[in-house]
Amino acid sequence: MAVIYERVALIGLGLIAGSMSLAMRRGRLAGEIVGYARSKETREIAREINLVDRVEDTLAAAVKDADLVVLCVPVGSMGAVMEEIAPHLKKGATVSDVGSVKKAVFEAILPALPDGVHFVGAHPMAGTEHSGPRSGFATLFDNRWCLIVAPEEADQSAVEKLAALWKGIGSNIEFMDPEHHDLVCAVVSHTPHLIAYTMVGVADDLRRVTDSEVIKFSAAGFRDFTRIAASDPTMWRDVFLTNKDATLEILGRFTEELFALQRAIRMGDGDQLFDYFTRTRAIRRGIIEAGQDTSAPDFGRVPVKPE
Repeated sequence: MAVIYERVALIGLGLIAGSMSLAMRRGRLAGEIVGYARSKETREIAREINLVDRVEDTLAAAVKDADLVVLCVPVGSMGAVMEEIAPHLKKGATVSDVGSVKKAVFEAILPALPDGVHFVGAHPMAGTEHSGPRSGFATLFDNRWCLIVAPEEADQSAVEKLAALWKGIGSNIEFMDPEHHDLVCAVVSHTPHLIAYTMVGVADDLRRVTDSEVIKFSAAGFRDFTRIAASDPTMWRDVFLTNKDATLEILGRFTEELFALQRAIRMGDGDQLFDYFTRTRAIRRGIIEAGQDTSAPDFGRVPVKPE
């Protein structure tokens, strides 16, 4: 494929940034990929494993002359990072992000955006419970959705160019406004993570079930249901604090559904339970039929290394 951006700067070198770099290299979509992370240890690992073409030790050096700057940091940090890089961005550059909250990110980034610099948000709906510079892999985004979320006044050519990059990386593209994006993500991502964290907390509180039993018998469902509770705590703290309204709305609906099931169990209403499980199973099968799940080892979350 043809180069889309001559120079891309990735700010934050974890799972998403690492996977972006590897996918862009695979498709030859960028002339040069520059990386930066606040942690010296992360920068040294990124250099060691050749995660990007060049690792810089300062934000200013990382974004200098970049055509695309992608903020791959927790959403609570994006405003401060934007303020720091703003004086060093070249005219005509595009700033993007990969955060799973958009309304709060827009409010943090847009006031600091210099004249002549574009902002187009993006949210790849792909990930694993792993983090850090060694966690990325080139196929993470293949046949997954990337939501492009742009301000109303965004430059259309900048929007189309970013969408082309994500298509080249392997993603399917959908366009959304920030409010709808945050509500959708509260349903499909944020609330499930919160429930998974809560279930692990419940198991921890129930001292009648020992830690060894939780670990030993986790294949019975606990393992798969709570996998995402191993995700990065800083990232998820910021997600819930910045997408509070939508998450609380969905949690309220979840609580209502849970109470209805609780009553059905108490009353011995097998018909209601059967109908409910039949309906929800159909939704789950729809996810599989849409190609958003896989029978690959480890659910396709980690690439299989050749022997």
